[in-house]
Amino acid sequence: MIRHIVLFDFAKEAEGRTAIENAVIARDMLLALRDKIDVLKHMEVGINDAEADQTNYTLSLTCDFDSLEDLQIYQEHPEHLKVGSFIGKVKTQRSCVDYEV
Repeated sequence: MIRHIVLFDFAKEAEGRTAIENAVIARDMLLALRDKIDVLKHMEVGINDAEADQTNYTLSLTCDFDSLEDLQIYQEHPEHLKVGSFIGKVKTQRSCVDYEV
């Protein structure tokens, strides 16, 4: 199994919304992918707590796939690309790691 972990930092303001407002939109868009992409075995999305260190990243994404090939299918899926397009407009940084579980 492959675990895909991504951290995003969002701009304080983008697209007329705050970072948290954009993070909520991104979270909801990402979670909707669970019903649209069958190679996605598990997904968890978290938004940095308002009480936590504000130098933390804004949003975390953890996904599980059976293989790197399935991860590639997910990354190229049109619905995922729509989410990526939105996040691309509001993020300032992205970090990622993919590893075998």
